[in-house]
Amino acid sequence: MEDSRMQDVGAILVGRFPLASGDRIPAHRHTHHQLAWTRSGVLSVGVGEVYWVLPPTRALWLPAGVTHTTGATRGAVLCSLYLPPEHCALDWPEPTAVGVDGLLAELIGYLARTDLADEARRRAEALVPDLLHPLPTRPIDVPQPTDERVRAVAAALLADPADPRSLEAHARAAGVSRRTLTRLFVQDTGMSFEHWRTQVRLRAALPLLAEGQPVSRVAHAVGYATASAFLAAFRRTVGTTPRRYLHSR
Repeated sequence: MEDSRMQDVGAILVGRFPLASGDRIPAHRHTHHQLAWTRSGVLSVGVGEVYWVLPPTRALWLPAGVTHTTGATRGAVLCSLYLPPEHCALDWPEPTAVGVDGLLAELIGYLARTDLADEARRRAEALVPDLLHPLPTRPIDVPQPTDERVRAVAAALLADPADPRSLEAHARAAGVSRRTLTRLFVQDTGMSFEHWRTQVRLRAALPLLAEGQPVSRVAHAVGYATASAFLAAFRRTVGTTPRRYLHSR
């Protein structure tokens, strides 16, 4: 009797899409579940206001129908597995980061071949769900404000995450009081000013870390006075250390 999880030969489709640094595929969605991964370089995937950075040690599971954008912060080749929901044992309802070890990486390459016999392909496809293991890390969430005064402050921080100005200085620039800007930030984004700025800084830091830049340099580039302060913020927000985020399999 056939395995009901992957009955059709060639049920898993494999796509390869070269992306230069800065390239971005506009918002789109698929009828299939997608596993997005790159063997080299760094991918970035956005779902609404949530953002993942994917070095070669991790991939992202995207459920069918989820609208997302995909880009590269460093030259990469997007390798995607597309799994039909009706034949897939996994039914994760939310985008989920998974670890990529040597076996899964080789299996993705193996399934990209066009010369596999039907039985060989069927056996390989049946292995895929068993190799997808969620990682205990969180994505970066940067809600975009709608109030014009908050948007002006947000635009300045997005343009320069290392901007050292205080909340009070930003409030003056936006033409409101410190108390008003504090209230507006929470009302508009669901976060305090400091929390939102931390999210912006860490989102800017992830591609730099994935490119192999030293933690101390990245910390200063995104506005932290010391590497220890940056590491504490990273662990508190992402759920692990930069080293484990980038290299743990």
